[in-house]
Amino acid sequence: MEKLFKLKERGTNVRTEIIAGITTFLAMAYILAVNPGMLGIIPDGPGAPAIFMATALSAAIATICMAFFANYPVALASGMGLNAFFTYTVCLTMGYSYKVALTSILIEGIIFMILSIFKFREALVNKIPKNLKLGITAGIGLFITIIALINAGVVVNNDSTLVGLGDLGSPQVALALVGLLIIGVLHHYKVTGDILIGILATWVLGIIAELLGWYVPNPEAGVYSVIPNLSWEAIKANFASPALFQFDFGFIKANFVGFVVVLFTFLYTDIFDTVGTLIGVAQKGNLLKEDGSLPKAGGALMADAVGTVAGACLGTSTVTSYVESSAGVSAGGRTGLTALTTGILFLIAIPLAPIFLAIPGFATTPAMLFVGFLMLSAVKEMDFDGDIADAIGGFLAIAMMPLTYSIANGIMFGMLAWVILKLATGKAKDISGIMWVSVALFAIYVVLKVMGLA
Repeated sequence: MEKLFKLKERGTNVRTEIIAGITTFLAMAYILAVNPGMLGIIPDGPGAPAIFMATALSAAIATICMAFFANYPVALASGMGLNAFFTYTVCLTMGYSYKVALTSILIEGIIFMILSIFKFREALVNKIPKNLKLGITAGIGLFITIIALINAGVVVNNDSTLVGLGDLGSPQVALALVGLLIIGVLHHYKVTGDILIGILATWVLGIIAELLGWYVPNPEAGVYSVIPNLSWEAIKANFASPALFQFDFGFIKANFVGFVVVLFTFLYTDIFDTVGTLIGVAQKGNLLKEDGSLPKAGGALMADAVGTVAGACLGTSTVTSYVESSAGVSAGGRTGLTALTTGILFLIAIPLAPIFLAIPGFATTPAMLFVGFLMLSAVKEMDFDGDIADAIGGFLAIAMMPLTYSIANGIMFGMLAWVILKLATGKAKDISGIMWVSVALFAIYVVLKVMGLA
């Protein structure tokens, strides 16, 4: 293990890495339930059981590739947001078939492989200015914070103010907040595995709440039992063959422009989501070099590309790096052993799905809130008194990620502001070629947005 993952060099050990891997898995295991539920409603799709198998297998393949390609504690799975675009926009609104959408994912993954070979995405990761990188890290902290608060019902929709405070008397809200306090106490006393223990403790409290009748499952309202169903029927239901190689290449020739629009949207979103996630997780794990570059970024991005191609072949939407990896990093994960552990758990989850799917969102909320708190600390290192382009670029990255519910949007606004202000202040020479290419991609995306095509 030491020779393979260089544990001592990164100041970690096998026990810490395994705990970190388990923590990351538990923080992102919800995708095993959410992705099949989302893609499973596509009329001509293979159904939820096949999507479940594809989700678990593609996540395992991509995450294990990350472990060996880059030796980073980053896990991957079908991306949230990208799966919604796949289902609700491409298939249900635009009317494209499941096979056409899947074909665009396959081509996206192949393009990513090519971009990784020619080091385009690696250059993008390494050429983003330091202040903007710190802003991205802090912005991701706020982004996963609002995701967690919404998932637990702490933050709810409000027609007057957009967001409001949820029902403090509901078990989901109360237990999520109690769980955060538990992790805080454990962290104060430097208890190893504090985040993992916090997730499990909150889940146990949820089971007690259900047994006492306070937490009442209501599947129609999206409230499910937190007590695992270990019947043979429940276990057997998850063993369905994935829909292999469901592609429709003939559609491209007849509908080239429409297909390219869909492909570009997938490409754009995944490029900048992945870049943002890698920067945020690496920053939190002290994996960036002094000049802000990320060693072995090429390997990490290739793992992402391989995962996307594998996911398409298995029948699921774009596979991408997960911000929930920050939970494992905060638990001490520093090497690919963390990712390897998470990848293996995705395989174990197939026969043991009833257990992992019973872990409620309010149990993982405390972990994500605590990670959000830790990542937001990157703002302390930002320079707000120096170059105005650095300052405002970093600020917009922080603000726009949670408020537009998108890592890619935060990077877009931050980079656009940075480039425009560099030009306006006579510092065009500071703008690298990769930043110009990024601005061109942003411009295309904005035009598509304005035209209602993305």
